[in-house]
Parts: sequence; structure tokens; C-alpha cells
Amino acid sequence: MADSNQLNLKQLVEDTYAEGFRSIYGEVLITARDDRWLRHCVAAVTGHASSTILCDCEAGVSRWVSADETPDGRIGAVVQFHVPRFVKNREKHLEKVMLARLSQNVLTCPTTALFNQLDTENYFKLGRKIALFGDRHQFRDTRFGHPGWVIPTLGGEFFLSRRFGFRDGVMGGNLWFFGPDEATALDAAEAASIAAESTPDVITTFPGGVAASGSKAGSSYDFLIAATYAEFCPTLKDKLGEKSKVPDGVNSIMEIIVNGRDLEALQSATRNAIHAAAKTPGLVRISAGNYGGRLGKTFVHLHELIG
Repeated sequence: MADSNQLNLKQLVEDTYAEGFRSIYGEVLITARDDRWLRHCVAAVTGHASSTILCDCEAGVSRWVSADETPDGRIGAVVQFHVPRFVKNREKHLEKVMLARLSQNVLTCPTTALFNQLDTENYFKLGRKIALFGDRHQFRDTRFGHPGWVIPTLGGEFFLSRRFGFRDGVMGGNLWFFGPDEATALDAAEAASIAAESTPDVITTFPGGVAASGSKAGSSYDFLIAATYAEFCPTLKDKLGEKSKVPDGVNSIMEIIVNGRDLEALQSATRNAIHAAAKTPGLVRISAGNYGGRLGKTFVHLHELIG
């Protein structure tokens, strides 16, 4: 027999699913001298990468790495870059994204080094391309047990791997948090985001891991691919009348979005996020966004995760 906590959780969590979709992604390890410069680099390389609606990719930190886990014995961060599989020329697009972001935001950041994290059959020769910055003074070398390129810079030398792998991934896992006010909804979303970010092999891409402007596929404007999900906007409840899907007593809805290695990683992150957010006092409901399978075929069923 289910205990009272499990029953309460099933009452709080709507029996629905989050609708994800397939991606291809690259994953790199960035190391630096100290936390200050590592975080500067991560902020730059993942900048303007919240949503593929108008960003070139979705990027974020999969995990922070201690010095005893990295090839060069310095602290690091594992970063993922996701591109939807439905993007035209998706492999060329991902290569262009990674080339631009790694060269302009990692190479330029003081004290950093760059290592491939995916040992896959498919890969981009980004090391050779980025090394052209060395203006014929670049050279190949094996350092820290990794074959790579060394680029002389004003700061000293920059080392990066020769090849960077990519593989299939998943985007669009999500959870919605319904609160009686903004503070409650945001508290739940923050707790969920922290729990998701602590799960291996996934990233959250929005500011602080939370999206206040959850969207729907399509728009009343034919030149937009997405728009505000009006039926779930609390301030439109009176205007929309019966078309509104906002429950009574709900005045704010916050969302988290999760990308990752595979469906299992999204399921683990979603489960952890639900349990963390459920502790928020006053939270009305936990749900998820889906579009009846029109966006993707990767479904994360919420009640299956909580037993």
C-alpha cells in the first residue's frame, strides 16, 4: 500500500507527460586556473543559448569537476551544446556553433584549456580549425595524455584536443510549477532546477535554470515558430474565459527545461526535480508541457517517475 507521502505527491503531480524531442550534441571539458576564470569562461561559452527558438543552440553545464578528475589537475566544467535534429544540415550547424563558441569564448579566456568529452565514431576536427589562429606557429602535441594542438597566445599557450565528438541526445524535458503567487512558483522552480542540475548528463539552459515565459509551438503570426502559451497565462484567465487552463488560486507558473544525453537521463533529472519542488509550501500543482506528439516523440511520464 502506498504511504501518505506518495499519495500526496500523486495528488500534487498531474498525470501527464513532458514532450521532448531528439537532438545532436557535443560535450567538452573546460579547465582553468581557478573558479573565477572557469566561471567567466562558462558564462561566455554558454551565453545566448537558452532556446533554439532564436538561439543558435542550447548550452549549459552538465557538471562541475574537481581538480582530481581532470587531465591537467585543475578544476573544470563539462559543457553540452544541443541542436535539434530537425534543424537543416544539423551536423554542419552544430560544428559551426561549437567552432564559434569554443574559439571566441574559451581560447580567449585566460588560463583555460579545452578537452573533448565524447569518444564517438562521429567527430569534428575542431582542434585543427581553431589552431589556425596560431598563424602557422601552432603545433601538434600530446599533453596530459591527450593528443591536441598548442596555440601560442599573448598569455602563454592554449591547449585543446584535436577532435570533438558528437552524438544523439534529447531536448525539451520540462516541468511546470503552479503557485498562488510568483514567490511560491519561483521557489519550487529554483529547487527543481538545482536538483536537475545535480543530475549527471543533463543541462538546464535558461537563466538560473528557470523559464518564466513558457512557450507553445506555433503562433498567430506566421513568421514566428513559437509564442506565449496564452491558455496558461494567469493574467489572461478572465479574458480567455473557458479557454483558460489556469486552475483557480494560481497566479504564477514557472517552468524548467532539461536537455541531456538520453531519455534515461531526462527521467532521472525530472524525478529529482519533482521531489525537490514538492517540498515547497503552498505549491498548487506540478505539471509539464506537451503538444500531443506534434513537437517530439520523447515522452517523460510524470506519474511513472513517482511510482
